Amino acid sequence: MSLRALLLLGLLMVPVVALPGCGRRHTEGDRPVVRIGAKAFPESEILGEMLRLLATEAGADAEDLQNLGDTGKVWNALLVGQIDAYCEYTGTLTQQVLANEDVDTLGKLRRALARRGLRMSRSLGYNNSYGLGMRRKRAEALHIRSISDLREHPELKVRLSAPFLDRPDGWGALRKFYDLPQDTRDGMEHALAYEGLSAGTLDVTDVYTTDAAILQRDLVVLADDRHFFPSYEAIILYRADLDRRAPHVVDALLRLEGTISEPAMIDMNARFVVEKKSVRQVAADFLRQSMKMSVEVREETLPQHLLRWTWQHLLLVTASLVLAILVAIPLGIAAARRPRLGYFLLAAIGIVQTIPALALLVLLLVLMRRIGPLPAIAALFLYSLLPIVRNTYTGLHDIALPLRESAEALGLKPWPRLYLIELPLASRAILAGIKTAAVINVGYATLGGLIGAGGYGEPIMNGVTRNDYRLILEGAVPAVVMALLVQALFDGIERLVVPKGLRLRMSA
Repeated sequence: MSLRALLLLGLLMVPVVALPGCGRRHTEGDRPVVRIGAKAFPESEILGEMLRLLATEAGADAEDLQNLGDTGKVWNALLVGQIDAYCEYTGTLTQQVLANEDVDTLGKLRRALARRGLRMSRSLGYNNSYGLGMRRKRAEALHIRSISDLREHPELKVRLSAPFLDRPDGWGALRKFYDLPQDTRDGMEHALAYEGLSAGTLDVTDVYTTDAAILQRDLVVLADDRHFFPSYEAIILYRADLDRRAPHVVDALLRLEGTISEPAMIDMNARFVVEKKSVRQVAADFLRQSMKMSVEVREETLPQHLLRWTWQHLLLVTASLVLAILVAIPLGIAAARRPRLGYFLLAAIGIVQTIPALALLVLLLVLMRRIGPLPAIAALFLYSLLPIVRNTYTGLHDIALPLRESAEALGLKPWPRLYLIELPLASRAILAGIKTAAVINVGYATLGGLIGAGGYGEPIMNGVTRNDYRLILEGAVPAVVMALLVQALFDGIERLVVPKGLRLRMSA
């Protein structure tokens, strides 16, 4: 297989010339494009869908960017203009996002946001604070009604969600404020903490006061008797330029102010999480009932979901793999030609491979200051380098010396020798490295669901946050099938591009 064939293989694998959403303009004709974000938990998804429906009703081309991760990711996306609006909580802004600034009043908070080109709505009508929850039967048996009562029961097992451990208004400050004897340093996924409460493997965890799990699992929220937790009023954050670009859309979004009560939000969360209603249906039903809007909801079927996720997953895998082929093969050639350089190249690429995938993804997210497919593609590209570079190096390095000497005896210069003899002889090893990188990428690409990159990671992450194993399987099973198909595809490509004589020799 020649170098031209290898490069052509990479180029033929590109299913599109551009990623969806890249370079989209802010307006399409007379319809402004409005990007609505949401964090990766049910309540934020419901509120985000309400904003999308309101923006669409106002005549905008509304893009719904759900499951963008935690507060930091969505906040940064708003700052850099990747999204135009999302729903936040005042306590999160004052205690986490702007904790180092003097924003103890709404006026100061609005001014701090204005300096960043942002604006906020008035309260949507309810407060969703943090709290500590226990199973009702367990709390009643121990006569625990408030957080202060925990001081009398040091034996209780406490496990908390990772974000709550790290917040300024989280566990560390709460434990010190109430002088609690319990301690924990290990965070866990919120949904799994609820499972632990139900199974009896832990006694106390953090809860959101509007969480559907409170009703679903018969939990009791311990009274914050010393008033530690600040107010967490739900509000809309949006970019100031949206008010100039699409004022009618902002007016539509602000119609949500003061319309959602705490019981209504709990009910919507329960319909979404417990009754398994779609987020579109839950949001549309509320707007119909409370705001008398005529909202049409078109639900995607499972095949439509799978088609969209498959397309997005293929984009992540293919784009990163093509880039890796174009970069890694020349690096492997350079490593084989210059052993000292090759040692440092392989060592450096090997170090990248040892970085945990999630850590690398978050690091790239911070460096690139954007969510979506690009950080995911960059991470997958870096993980694809080692198998291709190493196999290219090994394939070229292991060519028998008599063959090299024969090529030199024919008077071939280095480039024709590489192009006509060495790369064809190393083609089987090179293709094996590409196949390994492709299969690895199919699995690692599911992590893109953490930052709104789409693909099979989207249902997997949704399933984790909602504790819905059906959703997890909807992403995990197709990912396994895709990995098997990719392996079969490259086995077929090998029969096409690897010289027959070389294949027969290797199989002998």
